[in-house]
Amino acid sequence: MAKHSETSWKQDHPSTLFGNSVQKAERLLKHAKSHPEEIAIEHAFNQIEHAENALTNAVQYGEHLDMVKQNKEHLELIRQQLHEMQGKVE
Repeated sequence: MAKHSETSWKQDHPSTLFGNSVQKAERLLKHAKSHPEEIAIEHAFNQIEHAENALTNAVQYGEHLDMVKQNKEHLELIRQQLHEMQGKVE
């Protein structure tokens, strides 16, 4: 098994991956707000699903749970905003 460098390990860390997924969901939410089309909203919802999978992995790993909790709350806000937008677009 190849030895990971410190940087590589941090990038691969479940809580880091979850944080990155939430940031990507945030970017997709902003894009959907500026381009309120069904496809943009759908991409953001797909990213939320991806982030939820990363959340499951981060929780199972059990480290940095305060950061994970903060990102989970942020993800919920993103989801709520997308649901509101979806209602306006449909």
